[in-house]
Amino acid sequence: MESFNLARILKFLPGIILGLTVHEFSHALVAHLCGDSTSKDQGRVTMNPLKHIDTLGFIMLIVAGFGWAKPVQFNEQNLHDPKADVIKIALAGPLSNAVIAMILSVLFSIFSSVVPVYHSYGMQVVTEVFLYAIYINWGLFIFNLIPLPPLDGSHLLFHRLRRYPALYEGLYKYGSLLLFGLLIATTLTKINFLPIWPLIQFLGEGFLSLVGYR
Repeated sequence: MESFNLARILKFLPGIILGLTVHEFSHALVAHLCGDSTSKDQGRVTMNPLKHIDTLGFIMLIVAGFGWAKPVQFNEQNLHDPKADVIKIALAGPLSNAVIAMILSVLFSIFSSVVPVYHSYGMQVVTEVFLYAIYINWGLFIFNLIPLPPLDGSHLLFHRLRRYPALYEGLYKYGSLLLFGLLIATTLTKINFLPIWPLIQFLGEGFLSLVGYR
């Protein structure tokens, strides 16, 4: 059982590393393009995974199924249009994961039409790595759009509440606790309190079918 789990983790790793790196790079790049140099100065406008992956968050992702990367920092006062640019920065991460999932789906469809994917154990491994990466990126896309802090979707819901500082700060404080509680409860009880898998499956299977994979 342990060797199976290790093998599965190794198949997950490429998709996780790619997904987290592209996600945070996209946040940093858009923040830089919108006028703030903080992410550039911190070396975050790069595809080097070591600049984006948080060690503890990465371990939690492997062990518990949820985790985090290093958050991209930016100064709203430096942005060209703070209200609009904050939304752009927030959306950049999840949308980049959706784009990566689509690109991988196209590449995998082409690969599977040329190479008999189950012809050998090696091809089976390549197939699983591809599919894990596709579904992980769809998962990052959907999960990060949940409107609870510190997820990116919270910016879409709460940015209009900044004129009410007490309400805004309270939602952010307790929203984070709520999200963490739901994740812990899901891990401990095996009851999915954030039932996003059906949507991940719909997008994953649907787009693979759309690009010709059977």
